[in-house]
Amino acid sequence: MAFSFDISPGKEGSRLHYFYRQLTRTPAKVRGVDLSGKTAIVTGSNTGIGLECSRQLLDLGLAKLILAVRNLSKGHIAARKLAEGRNLKKGAIEVWKLDCYCYQSACTFVERTKSLERLDIVILNAGIMMREPKINPHTGHEDTIQVNYLTTAILAILLLPVMDEKRSPETQQPGRITITSSDSAAWAKFYERDENPLLSSLDKPGEIDMMNRTYMSKLLGQMFLAELIKRVPSSVAIINMATPMMVYDSEFTRETAHSFRGKINKVFRRCIGYKAAVGARMVVDAAVNHGEETHGQYLGLQKVKPMAPIVYTAEGKRLRELLWKETLEEFSFAGVDDILMEIGEESKEA
Repeated sequence: MAFSFDISPGKEGSRLHYFYRQLTRTPAKVRGVDLSGKTAIVTGSNTGIGLECSRQLLDLGLAKLILAVRNLSKGHIAARKLAEGRNLKKGAIEVWKLDCYCYQSACTFVERTKSLERLDIVILNAGIMMREPKINPHTGHEDTIQVNYLTTAILAILLLPVMDEKRSPETQQPGRITITSSDSAAWAKFYERDENPLLSSLDKPGEIDMMNRTYMSKLLGQMFLAELIKRVPSSVAIINMATPMMVYDSEFTRETAHSFRGKINKVFRRCIGYKAAVGARMVVDAAVNHGEETHGQYLGLQKVKPMAPIVYTAEGKRLRELLWKETLEEFSFAGVDDILMEIGEESKEA
C-alpha cells in the first residue's frame, strides 16, 4: 500500500475538504485510450454510474461489453440505449444475470465468464443504499454489507484466475479490476470495532443508522483491498478503487429517496452533485489509465488519493486482518484460499 500522498488521509477524508473538491473540480473526459479488441464487464450497469461507465468504454472502442445486471429486462433496455448510433458487431453487448444478493448467482456468473475469449477490464460497480436494515435470506447478512462488500469481494477474487487466463494474447498485459468506492468510507462510525467476530456483529438486530451502514460497507471494501493486494501481484491483475463522488441522477439512492432525510439529500445532491456521466469518468479513468502504481490504491478526480484514515492506523491494521480472516472463512465454500495460493505461486514462478 506504500504511496506518497500530497495530502494527509485525515484532511482528505474530512467532509469540508470533500465538498470543496466537489464544488471546485470537474474530472476530464477520458481520451487517448484505444480499447479495440478488448472485453469488459460492468456490474450494476443498467443505470447510473454503471450505465455511464459502459457508455464511455464503448466510446473508447471497446469490442465486447458484458452488462452484469440483476434485472435482465432492464439490462436489455440499457443495451439498446448503449447501442443507439453505434456501428457495433453482432454480440458486442451482452446482458448477463448477476444477483449480488446471492453467492450462487455470483459463482454462476463467474463460471460463465470462462467461456469468454478474453477478459481485460472488470468494473465492480453494483451497490445499494437501504432505507431500513434487511437480513439477506440467502446468507444471513444485512443486505447493504452483502451487496456492497461481500459479493463485490468474492467476485474480485473469483474473477482473478479467469482474467489471468483470458489476458490479451498479443501483449500478455494484466487485466484491470476497478471497484466503485466512496469518500464516505472516511465518515463511517465504526461502532463494531471491538467486536469479535466482526462480520456477524453487523447482522445484529436493533436500531441501525442506514446512512452510516452504507459508509461502513465502503470502508470494509477499502480494508479488504488493502489486504487483497498483499496476495495478488500486479502482474496478475491491477486492482484499484475509484470514487465517482456525489452524483444526482443515479438510482443508487432510490430506496431512501422518499424518506424525509432522503428528500433533503436529493435536493442537496441536485445542487452540488455531478451528472452520472461526469462521475463515471473517474471510475473509467481508474480502469483504463495509469499503471501498476495504482495497484491496491484508491483514486478520485483521476489521481491516487488516501483511503479512509483508519486504514493506515495500527487499529486499522488489526481490523483489516480480522476482516480478511473472517471474509475468507465466509468464502471458503468457493475455494478462495486455493485460488489465492495458486495465483501467488504462479507469480513467483513467473
